[in-house]
Order: sequence, then structure tokens, then C-alpha cells
Amino acid sequence: MGNVYVAGHTGLVGSALVRALETKGQLWDGSTRAELDLLDRAKVCEYIADTQPSAVIIAAARVGGIVANNSLPVEFLTDNIRISTNILDACHDAKIARVLFLGSSCIYPRMAPQPIKEEYLLTGPLESTNESYAIAKIAGLKLVQAYRRQHGHRWISAMPTNLYGPGDNFDLETSHVLPATLRKFVIAHENRDKVVEMWGTGSPQREFLHVDDLAAACLHLLEHYDDESPINIGTGQDITINQLAEIVAEIVGYKGEVFWDTSRPDGTPRKLLDISRIMRMGWKPSISLRDGIEDTYKWYLEHVKH
Repeated sequence: MGNVYVAGHTGLVGSALVRALETKGQLWDGSTRAELDLLDRAKVCEYIADTQPSAVIIAAARVGGIVANNSLPVEFLTDNIRISTNILDACHDAKIARVLFLGSSCIYPRMAPQPIKEEYLLTGPLESTNESYAIAKIAGLKLVQAYRRQHGHRWISAMPTNLYGPGDNFDLETSHVLPATLRKFVIAHENRDKVVEMWGTGSPQREFLHVDDLAAACLHLLEHYDDESPINIGTGQDITINQLAEIVAEIVGYKGEVFWDTSRPDGTPRKLLDISRIMRMGWKPSISLRDGIEDTYKWYLEHVKH
């Protein structure tokens, strides 16, 4: 590959992609929001035409947890559709050979059989708490498929599971469950609080993938994958939110109790991806959950103030 454009290179996923590309000695390009507003169609087309990357990875999106998705469904739907459409249309106009669109495991039906195979897409209702975001991501991967069918582009889509790692969002109002849990327990430990309050029942099961494992998978797919079907990226293992809390508490040294606020929503009961397709292609995750959380905890202590 020549120069790879990483849309969203300063975010959790994008920064991991940059680390992976630099480790391989691969040239890359990125643009901050101040330099390029991905919602500005004309500017995106101009940028891609001028820079002519050999490949584009779309890791840019408006993201957030349950509260953010519930309170801003319009923005989560329209902004994410516009981001993916603008970039994909620009890549078509500039004849970019390889594009990787990153979706999300939330595109699958709320009650999909477990583990979730790629063909379960659009076979049932979505989880209501992040439906707008999921529909926008489905629209993006369907546009990738449409461009493949109509114009023969070698573009692909991948569906990562729940991600975490250095550079995550640790805001308690807008973050996802793992970084929010880590922050809660760090604060409780430092304040010597006797109780940490967690949302829901603690029973939902989730799969967590370190973002550096995702980045390695993305580069592997750009080199080896060429099919219109989206492909899952995960660990193939899940744990309950209660078990997650226990691991985080042990890592940060918290000795108090956990109170589960059952008035808060749990979200999807279980979400575990079937990763057999990508593993058959020679990729597998390399970072254990405990090692990954310890790595993220160290980054948090060095970079996040609370």
C-alpha cells in the first residue's frame, strides 16, 4: 500500500490505526476536524482528490454510550450517514482502489442468535437504545456493497465488537461501559468510597476487543480480504458486566461494594460475535482482557484528570 488516509485518526480507533501503520513503516495521512469537516461534502471530495490515497479507512463517526444515543438520535443518524456517504462518494470520484468501512456490532438484531454470524444482519429488530447509530452504520456498509456491485470497487466493511484502550472516552455521561466502569472505580478507590454505583443488573454479557487488536485486524483485511459481506472482528469470548466490574475493581485496587441501579437500562442482553471467518484468514486477537484493561488503566492515570 502507498499512503493510507485514516478518517478519524485522532480518535480511539484512528489513533490505534496510526500506531499500527507506523509500526509497519506504512505512510499515512489524516485530518483534524479543524482541517477538514467530514460533514462538508465539497471539502471532503476536494481533499481526497488532492491527496489521492492508495487506501482509505473510515474510522470517523459520532459515537457515544446509551445516554448520548438516546438523547441525540437525530445527530447520531444524520451525522454518521453524512460522514460515510461523503467519504465513500469522494473515494469513488477519485477512483480510490481500497476502502475499509468500519461499522459496529450494534448493527445486528437485539435478539440475534449467539454468537452472531455476519448473515444475521437485518434479520430482526435493533436495540432501541442505539438504533439511530446502528441504522447509519448499516447504511454505510450497504453503500460499500452498492459501490462494489455497480462500479466494481474492491471496498470492504468490518464489524468490530465493543472496543476499548488508550485514547478512549472516559466521560461518565457519554462513554461506553468499559471506560465508564474504569473511571468510576478509579475515582472510588482514590476517594476511598465504600460503594460504587453501576447501571443495570450487571447480567448483560459483552465482548471487549483492545483497539490495537482491531487495528492489526484492519491492516490484515486490507491486504487479504475482498468480499462484499461485512466481516466480524472480535475476541470470540464475552463476560458479564458484573464480571467486568470485578476485574476492574481488582486492577485498580478498589475494596468496597458495588450497587447495581436496576432502574437504569441494561441494553442488549448479550452480544458476542462469531469471528470464525476472520480467524480462518489468519488473524486472531493477541491481547487478553486483563492485560488490555491494565494497559488502559496506565494510560488513564497518565492522561486523564478527574
